[in-house]
Amino acid sequence: MEKTDKLSVFISLVLRHKPEAANIQLDEHGWAEVDALIEGIRNTGRKIDFDILKEIVRTDGKQRYSFNEDCTLIRANQGHSVPVDVELAEAEPPEFLYHGTAERFLESIKKEGLRPMSRLYVHLSRDEATALKVGKRHGKPVVLKVNAGKMQQDGLRFFLSENGVWLTDKVPVSYLSF
Repeated sequence: MEKTDKLSVFISLVLRHKPEAANIQLDEHGWAEVDALIEGIRNTGRKIDFDILKEIVRTDGKQRYSFNEDCTLIRANQGHSVPVDVELAEAEPPEFLYHGTAERFLESIKKEGLRPMSRLYVHLSRDEATALKVGKRHGKPVVLKVNAGKMQQDGLRFFLSENGVWLTDKVPVSYLSF
């Protein structure tokens, strides 16, 4: 299982940030040809075939990836740092969403709000437990409460990714509870 976990991390890198790491190209919506991805990964010395890829997509705990209907294309559902349009539909968020971060980022957040940093969107969670897990990845965790309902009333847009992550362009300080 550890091998497929490492392979999944590499696939995430390729499909979200560095398609050149497997010598592939993403289209404007983030899709990559499955055959090209498999060949590109093999050319890095990693062992993969379609069955392994399918199993990684099926079992990924964060549901990072999607196939098109005939499984000839694959893409990451969100989290890109490369400019792609994953065709997200605007959605009405719940009244409150949550953002997990590390304590060391709080001063900056209190001044500037939440920004996407190296990603295309700010990522928000529906529940505090998920946000806490995210925050732990970055250091001593802190969970911020986002008044998403008020943000939407004020004209800011929200999108819901295929894997349940809420996305928005930014979260101004006035909508955050620390």
